[in-house]
Amino acid sequence: QFRQLCMHNIAQAGGQIKYGHSEVGNFILNNKIYEQNEIEFLPVKAEQAADQLLLAKWIIRNLACRFGYDLTFAPKISVGKAGSGMHIHFRLLKDGLNQMLQDGVLSEAARRAIAGLMTLAPSLTAFGNTNPTSYFRLVPHQEAPTNVCWGDRNRSVLVRVPLGWTSQKDLCSQANPREAQKTYDTSQKQTVEMRSPDGSANVALLLAGLAVACRHGFELSDALDIAQRTYVKVNIHKEENQSLLQNLAVLPDSCAASADCLEQQRQVYEAHNVFSPAMLDGIISSLHAYQDATLRHDLAGNSEGILALVQKYFHCG
Repeated sequence: QFRQLCMHNIAQAGGQIKYGHSEVGNFILNNKIYEQNEIEFLPVKAEQAADQLLLAKWIIRNLACRFGYDLTFAPKISVGKAGSGMHIHFRLLKDGLNQMLQDGVLSEAARRAIAGLMTLAPSLTAFGNTNPTSYFRLVPHQEAPTNVCWGDRNRSVLVRVPLGWTSQKDLCSQANPREAQKTYDTSQKQTVEMRSPDGSANVALLLAGLAVACRHGFELSDALDIAQRTYVKVNIHKEENQSLLQNLAVLPDSCAASADCLEQQRQVYEAHNVFSPAMLDGIISSLHAYQDATLRHDLAGNSEGILALVQKYFHCG
């Protein structure tokens, strides 16, 4: 009921919602019931997406306060439980038409964009994973990515290509024979999903960074080779796939590591004056200020220490 109320108010404020549902991170701890919920929005222009996400968070927080609920967008709130991400689905448009598919398969344009995401993945965490608890989510078997790779309908990867919309059949008329059959170009719905960001993200900077990464894919002469090398068809965390896992680049494990990656790749973000040098300096400095370079290693197996960290960064984003 609370989720439905949130969705109703967000829609009234102009948010274009696709759907909402309960997620897997539900548990009881210290006599409190924790329930994880997801609200997904329809594709809109990047600037509008950033605005409606910020407005949605403001609405949800105010409603939670009204009902006396503890609410958080934090990436991690308990040991051994799935954290909360902020997955970004996106598509490339040209003249109002989706460019993600060609002849029923992922297009060259889509694969070039994915190659850009693969290349800049280490530094994108500087915008999408902005406090130390972010990196306690990016671990194996916790419904979150750990390595730089992509795949179809594969939830162990960094970039996922959701179920294809290549069928031209009208499922509504098939399920309801009395309904008149309609023709609709379902390929317009095809997206790809970036799965590393979480609720700590600076939404505007994250979406700008993702746009830069996609553009960079079109600038890389070997983009299609990168896309081919980083494509996987299996769950990379299963024991029988460990040899494959060892050949994939690993995402940063701390704010400090993300800051270093951003420093190394900053020229791409500064190109075309998308990000100013001063802005990147500020982001790098704020990430280093956490001094968390070895924190994930230091707190390994220390449940009390992790929970204390969670409480410290419970309210974020």
